[in-house]
This record gives sequence, C-alpha cells and structure tokens, in this order.
Amino acid sequence: MILQGRIAIVTGAGSGIGQAGSEAMAREGATVIVTDRDLHAARGTVDSIAAAGGRGEAIRVDVTDDAAVVGVIQDVADRHGRIDILHNHAGVQVAGSVEEIDGAGFDHSWAVNVHAQFVACQAVLPVMKRQRGGVILNTSSNSGVFLDRAMTAYITSKAASITMTRQIALDVARYGIRINSLCPGWVDTPFNDPYTDQLGGRRALEHAIANIVPMGRFATTDEIAEVILFMVSDKSSYMTGHALVADGGESLAGGTNSGQSITR
Repeated sequence: MILQGRIAIVTGAGSGIGQAGSEAMAREGATVIVTDRDLHAARGTVDSIAAAGGRGEAIRVDVTDDAAVVGVIQDVADRHGRIDILHNHAGVQVAGSVEEIDGAGFDHSWAVNVHAQFVACQAVLPVMKRQRGGVILNTSSNSGVFLDRAMTAYITSKAASITMTRQIALDVARYGIRINSLCPGWVDTPFNDPYTDQLGGRRALEHAIANIVPMGRFATTDEIAEVILFMVSDKSSYMTGHALVADGGESLAGGTNSGQSITR
C-alpha cells in the first residue's frame, strides 16, 4: 500500500472526483478525513471506504468559511498528530462572459476556487513544516491552462489557482513539502447535469464530448483517482509546482474550445 499510515484531508469529497480520490487513498492505506458541505454525502463516501476495509472520517465543512477550514485542519492535526496529504478539491463553476456575470458571481468563484485553497494551504503548512514533509494537491482544471468561451470567472480562478500553487511550491520546497495542481478535463460526474439539460439529454452531451475531446469520451472518476494517487504518493516525489493535465487531449486541440463547458 503506497499510502500506508498517512493522514489525508480531502475537501469536496462527497461525490465525483473527490469521492473517488478519497476511496483510492483509503484503499492504499491512508486514513482519509472526508469533508464536504453536505455531511450526508461525506458520510456516504466514508461508508464506501469502510465497506472496502479502509478508514475514513466524515466532517461537514463549507470551504468559504475560513474559520471552519482552519478549525478542521487544527483538529485533525491535534487528534492524529500529523497531516500528510491535503487535497483541496472543492470547487465551483460560475459561467458567463465578462458582460454576463456580475461581481458577486466573480467573487464567489474566487472565494471557492482560490481563496479557500489559500486558507487551507496556509493552515496546514505549519503542521507539514514540523513534520519536515507533506503533500498538497490543489484541484484546478484544464480550463486553467487554456481558454474557454464565456467562462471569465471560472478560467480566471482556475488559472490563479495554478499560479498560486506554483508560487507556494517555490516557497516551501526546502521544507520537504510538495504542492501541485490537478487539471482534469471532462469527467463523467453529476456536475455535468446542467450542461446535459442545456443540450437536451445525455446522448447530445456525449456527441459534444466526442467532438471536443480528441480521445472521444469522458474520463471516469476512477481514472482521475489514479492520477491523484500518483500526485499525492512518493511515486511523484521529485515533482512540485506542476500542473498535471488529464483531459483526453482536449487542451491539445487548440486554445479556445468549441463551446461552453461545465467544470469537471
């Protein structure tokens, strides 16, 4: 087990990529603190972890509440004596061009996709410095490395997350702490439901993905979970400040994609 005995915290872990990543970490021996603003969903992930023989704890956390984020990190450090992995996965999409979104929507995108990651990183770094090591993974998006029509707030926040991650990596590398960005493309999760409705059904969405993504399909959450395992384990021990894109080649197809997309 490549994460045997490690303590991991994952935000936004009640469904989708956050859930799959948490389950994969637990499968590899980590004790996973599963956080989500929906406690019932977090408990569902922990139940799945337990059913597979792993260890997990469910905690309700709204990442826009700075005090709550700091409190959870301090509580986990106090109870477990260490934090080896922090995966800042919680995120939000606010769609619209610069003329379509309002200031509140832009600020909400920034609050969840950038500010919340900053707060969690700041809170966990003293713990990891004392340990002389640790891994932080910030979920961004392939939209953070290329452009997308009518997605001003989302792309701005995801690109900022990547830049922030790189800067923190530079500042903390000497302490044995690694921090990288996960940049998934289209992943088959319920988060795509609004776009499915907009297009008129699942078949239409699959047709759109076939034209947008060179590999012609969604990723599964299990595929992205394997990328997460690589990034939080010693298998990537010499990698820091990197934005790892897993998008089936979408970002290779050229700059701005052919239509508005939903965060994955």
